Amino acid sequence: MKRFTFFKNVFIVTATSLLLRTVGMFFRIYLSNKIGAEGMGLYHLIFSIYVLATTFATSGISVGVTRLVAEEAGGTRKGIRRIMKRALAVSVFIGAASTLVITLFARPIALYGLGDLRAVPALRVLSLGLPFMGVSACMRGFFIARRKVSSSTNAQLLEQGVRILVILLIIDRFASKGISHACAAVMLADTLAETMSCLHLAIDYFRSQRKLPTVPSRAAPARPRILRRLLRIAVPITASRYLNTSLRTIENLLVPNCLARFSNSRERALSEFGMLKGMAMPLLFFPSSFLSALSTLLIPEISEAAVLRQKSKVERAVNQSIRLTLLMSIPLSGLFFMYSPQLGMLVYHSREVGFLIGVLAPIMPFMYLENVVDGLLKGLDQQVSSLKYSMLDSILRIGAIVLIVPAYGIKGFLLIMIFSNILTSSLNVRRLLKVTGLRIRWGDWVLKPLLAAGTPVALASCLQKIPAAAGFPAIPAIILFSAAVVLIYGGLLFLFGCIGVEDIRWIKQKTMPRDRRV
Repeated sequence: MKRFTFFKNVFIVTATSLLLRTVGMFFRIYLSNKIGAEGMGLYHLIFSIYVLATTFATSGISVGVTRLVAEEAGGTRKGIRRIMKRALAVSVFIGAASTLVITLFARPIALYGLGDLRAVPALRVLSLGLPFMGVSACMRGFFIARRKVSSSTNAQLLEQGVRILVILLIIDRFASKGISHACAAVMLADTLAETMSCLHLAIDYFRSQRKLPTVPSRAAPARPRILRRLLRIAVPITASRYLNTSLRTIENLLVPNCLARFSNSRERALSEFGMLKGMAMPLLFFPSSFLSALSTLLIPEISEAAVLRQKSKVERAVNQSIRLTLLMSIPLSGLFFMYSPQLGMLVYHSREVGFLIGVLAPIMPFMYLENVVDGLLKGLDQQVSSLKYSMLDSILRIGAIVLIVPAYGIKGFLLIMIFSNILTSSLNVRRLLKVTGLRIRWGDWVLKPLLAAGTPVALASCLQKIPAAAGFPAIPAIILFSAAVVLIYGGLLFLFGCIGVEDIRWIKQKTMPRDRRV
C-alpha cells in the first residue's frame, strides 16, 4: 500500500502543480500586461530579496522535518510532536528576526542593493509574511514525511487563489500610482496568501497529529537529541541555499546594472531582465510539474530506504528518476526550440521573448535534471556536496557576468546561463552516481532518446509552414504537431528498447493496491 500511496501522492502533487502553473502562467501574462516589462524587471529584483529572506526564514527546515519524521516512521506521537515543537520554535525565531531586519533596513537595501528606491514599500510589505513562511515550511515537511500531501496541495491552491483574488482587486488602483505601488501590491498579495496558507496547514496539522500512533510499531534505535539532528540536516541545506541564494541575489543585482552599461539605458536593462526572468524562464519550466513532484516526494522514500540500508531500492529509484527525467525533457526541449518564435508571440506578443526561449530550450534537460538530482542528493544526506557545487557555480557566474555582460549584453548572459546549467547538472549527477554506484547508460538515457526525439521534431520542423500557408490557425497547428511528435517519439522509444512492457508492468504494480497485486 505504501507504493500505491507514493504514486497517488505523485499524481496529486503533479496535478496540483500543473494546475497552479497553468493558472500562474496566465496570471503572469495578465500581470506583465498591467505593469509592463520594466515593472516585471523591478518586481524580480525585489523578488531576489524575497527569495533571500525566505531562504533564511525557512532555514532548510522543511527537508529537516521530512527527514526526521520519516526516520521516526516507527515511533510514537510523542516523538513526532517533540520534533515538530523544536522545528516550529526555530522557524518562528528566525522568521521574526528576518522580518525585523528587512523592516529596519528596507531603505538601505533598496538604495545600495537594488539601486532603486521604488522597491522600499514592497520590501517592507514582504517582510511581514516571513514568520508564516517558516511555520508553513515545517508543516509541509511533516505532511510530506507522513505521505499526506493533500494538505500541502490544498494549502497551495488556497494560497494561489488568495494571491490572484487580492491582486485582481487592488492592482489597477495601485498600478495607476506607478511601478513602486504596483510591486507593493503584488507583495501584499503574496503576504496575505502565505498567511492564509499557514493557517490552513496549522489546522490540518492539529487534526493529523491526533491520528499518530501512541505505541511504537517497532523498536526505534537510539538517536541523538532532536535539535542536534535537526540542525545537522538543516544547517548544511540552509548554508547551501542561503549562500547560493545570496550569490544569485548578487547576480540578479549585477545583471541589470551590467545590461545598462551595455545599452546605456536602465529602463531597457530592466525590461530585458524582466523578459528573461519573468517571462521566458517560467514558460520553460512550466512542463516540469511531474518531475518537481517526483523530486519532492522521493526525499522521504530514499531517506527511509537509506536508513534501512535497502541499497537495491535506492539504486532503482535513482535509475528510474534520471531515466524518466531525460526521456521527458529531451522531446520538450526540441518542441520549445522549434516553436520558440510562435510561443513568444502567442503568449507574450514579443519576438524578444521567443528569441530567449529558443536559445535556452536546448539546455532544458540539464535544467530539469538538476532539480531532480538535487532532491535525490538531499534524500541521501549529500547536501554538503550540493553546497560546494552551488558555491563554485555562483562564483563563476558572478565573475563571468562582470566580465562578459557589459561587452555583449543579454547574449553574453545567455551564454553564461548555458554554461552554468550544464556545469552544475553534470557535477550533481556525477556525485549521485558515485554515491549510489550506478553508471551512466549513455545509449538508453541519452543517445536513443535524442534520436527518437530528433526524428519527429525535424520532420515537424520541415512541415510546420504548411498549416500557416493553408490558413490553419496557429494554436491548433502547434497542438497537432506537438501531439504527433510525442506519439512518434513514444513509438520510437519502444522500438529502440528504451521503454518496454516491463516498465508498464512496473508502473501498474506500483500504482495498484497491494491486495489486488496479490
